[in-house]
Amino acid sequence: MDAKEQPQSNLEELRHRLDSGQMRSARALIGNLRPTELARLLESLPLRERAVVWEMVDAELGGDVLVEVGEEVRDGLIEGMKTDELIAAIDGMELDDLADLVADLPEKLTQEVLRTMDQQDRDRLHQVLAYDEDSAGGLMNIDIVTVRPDVTLEVVLRYLHARGHIPDGTDCIFVVNRNNEYQGALLLSRLLTQDPELLVTEVMSADIEPIPAQTPSEKVVWEFENRDLLSAAVTDEDNRVVGRITVDDVFDIIRDEAEHSLMGAAGLDEEYDMFAPVARSTLRRSVWLGINLATAFLAASVVDIFQTTVDKIVLLAVLMPVVPSMGGVAGTQSLTIMTRAIALGQINRTNTRGIFRKEIFVGILNGLLWALVVAVFTYLWFGDYRIGAVIAGAMAINLVAAAAAGFTIPLMLKRLKIDPALAGGVVLTTVTDVVGYMSFLGLGAIFLL
Repeated sequence: MDAKEQPQSNLEELRHRLDSGQMRSARALIGNLRPTELARLLESLPLRERAVVWEMVDAELGGDVLVEVGEEVRDGLIEGMKTDELIAAIDGMELDDLADLVADLPEKLTQEVLRTMDQQDRDRLHQVLAYDEDSAGGLMNIDIVTVRPDVTLEVVLRYLHARGHIPDGTDCIFVVNRNNEYQGALLLSRLLTQDPELLVTEVMSADIEPIPAQTPSEKVVWEFENRDLLSAAVTDEDNRVVGRITVDDVFDIIRDEAEHSLMGAAGLDEEYDMFAPVARSTLRRSVWLGINLATAFLAASVVDIFQTTVDKIVLLAVLMPVVPSMGGVAGTQSLTIMTRAIALGQINRTNTRGIFRKEIFVGILNGLLWALVVAVFTYLWFGDYRIGAVIAGAMAINLVAAAAAGFTIPLMLKRLKIDPALAGGVVLTTVTDVVGYMSFLGLGAIFLL
């Protein structure tokens, strides 16, 4: 069966068993799913069915499932849990996952959770929580294995055997000095294949650089992608090893960024629960609808300025939507390219001028091309070359303005610490509508009256 069909198959089968009263069979199905699968399943269920299924989830998996579901779904699940149930659910969780969960809990519940932990785990949790959640420090897991450079591989093997286990996803062991400062990485493949009498310093890779704890999450993704990493050490400002990041953490970042970009285009966030109560969903969507309405009235006010022109030349009203529509599409293309480039770290002071020139030239060429097309079409439709010339001029102006706006808006929003994916589309629409109407009706007032 196709992997994409599997979640839908689980959902349909679970609903069939619940509807037919096969509760034991439904519980068995739930028990065979991994935490990520359970999370996607819970997010796909209406509130009433979600509550029933959540009661069937094994308590030992509860914490892992809570980490995987969206924030809004998580809040709803936690709201229906007693404190002792929540504590039981998070017992034994990895500290990096626990940090993600605790950061979203109400203060009272957070204190209850901390009281149940021993001092060592409490200190380690505080260590992770000290960093921004969207930084390498906030993403790291502090369950790591370190060795000294002056011991033999045989000593390392005996040490690992005495530990009895190594953290999941371990592909290398970090080499540190007596001050816990990062020296390099000992790959497990070399540890298992080289002469046991060799020293760690002779076998380790000193060129595998760590990632500073303050590194933003998007830069972490860049590091893993461009250095082909499976895991990386995280270091503090003194180059001391404080944790590690594994490739599965990076996958989570990539998925969250993809969801964020998709939902941001609609003025929502990636934590949105599709089965949230009607009142809550209405309120959240109304905010951006209200903003959009305000910008629409701004564009309408521009049309009102030229009301006399429209009254005298009714044909302008027929063609009026064409210019802002074309500008909106052209601007969205530039906006999307720039937003993606910012997310990937491809924009800096050295290349912005060149990119701006390129976008302007693209806008000019597209403006000339489509101005000619629309002029010919308008002349054939209405038989008036003056109207064709007016809409052609307006089209050229708006496409160039759209290209410039699509380039500058994400940079301005980023500087103002506003997410371009969330607000860029609304601002761009306002610009292309206002410039489109102003240029079309303004040129019409000048040349047609």
